[in-house]
Amino acid sequence: MSLVTFLGIYFVRQAGIDLRVVGIAFLLENLSRGLLAPVFGALSDRAGRRPLLLGSALATAVILPCFLLVEGPASLFAWSLALGVTGAVNMPVAGALLLDLAPPERRQAALAANYTGMSVAYTLGVMPAGYVAEQGYGFLAALSAAGYVCVALLYVAALRGALPLDRPREGNVFLSSIAIYGDRAFLGFALLAFVFPFSMGLVVSVTPLYGMELGLREGYIGLVLGGNSILVAALAVPVAARMERAGPFRELGLAALLICIALVFFSLEKSPSLALLTGTVVFSFAEIIFSSAVPAAVARLAPPGLRGAYQGGWTLVASLSMGSALVLSGVLRDAAGWQAAWWIYAALLAGAAWAWFYFRKAFLDISERRQSAIPGS
Repeated sequence: MSLVTFLGIYFVRQAGIDLRVVGIAFLLENLSRGLLAPVFGALSDRAGRRPLLLGSALATAVILPCFLLVEGPASLFAWSLALGVTGAVNMPVAGALLLDLAPPERRQAALAANYTGMSVAYTLGVMPAGYVAEQGYGFLAALSAAGYVCVALLYVAALRGALPLDRPREGNVFLSSIAIYGDRAFLGFALLAFVFPFSMGLVVSVTPLYGMELGLREGYIGLVLGGNSILVAALAVPVAARMERAGPFRELGLAALLICIALVFFSLEKSPSLALLTGTVVFSFAEIIFSSAVPAAVARLAPPGLRGAYQGGWTLVASLSMGSALVLSGVLRDAAGWQAAWWIYAALLAGAAWAWFYFRKAFLDISERRQSAIPGS
């Protein structure tokens, strides 16, 4: 992610590709990841998580640094598609494995602990990554590839022996992967929860370009985003432990409201450094909530034997939401300017906050009925 944060800058400023084309490429990456994620998630319910995770890490180590070969839209789209396929394995399968290993009553805390680890790693990566990018993107590509090789080695060392796995449902992998689209409760959840990965896309891929256009440098942008990760790492686990007893749906309205406030701060163009810093800090408190609550909620909505498939289904929603942030922002910026774009996003999040406060009990009741049908849950 420390590399991905600066790829928008690289493609627009160094490869000379139009922002809207870059946005479409990022959307293509997320679309390919999302469409394939339910299939890989369902496959992991039957074949196991370990081989898929190992293959994904090694493939990403090869594909990711190939962004240096991108010279135009065609090569950019090819690279984005390939990277999306490898991500389609990792996101749902890793999430399902973590939920396999965690006791049901501690899943949200376990998800928060995992997110804390990722936040620490992101901080250690993104803060120096901005300065490395200023020296040359080739160095950044090499470090990122080496990081994924290390991930593969960790999988080999840590995932030994038999791993717990829910008994899969009967039927083929494809039918299991599309079963989620007939689940009205899950579709309703996705309709409201898409704002969280969408807002993450705004922070990770849009605010760096926004900051650069307002005169900020990569180094400062990296420091601000790294500070976001420090806050999340420090508070995610204790906050998740306090939220867990009431269920993962309760505080999602508050998270949406905090994001709304953060987007209003981003619109303060007259003081770009303060706008980026303040908006990112406020967003961090929302991220502390939704980073563990959303995947825990998906796990609670999953019927027996479909944990991987449902994590894959959510990956589809999250990928499309996160991937659309850059291309939509490019369109809005050209049509109405950055300030109007942030206000439009803030209005969207305000509506989502109201809906979460209104429907949270209904989602909790549905999830409790489904969990009671799972032995040992």
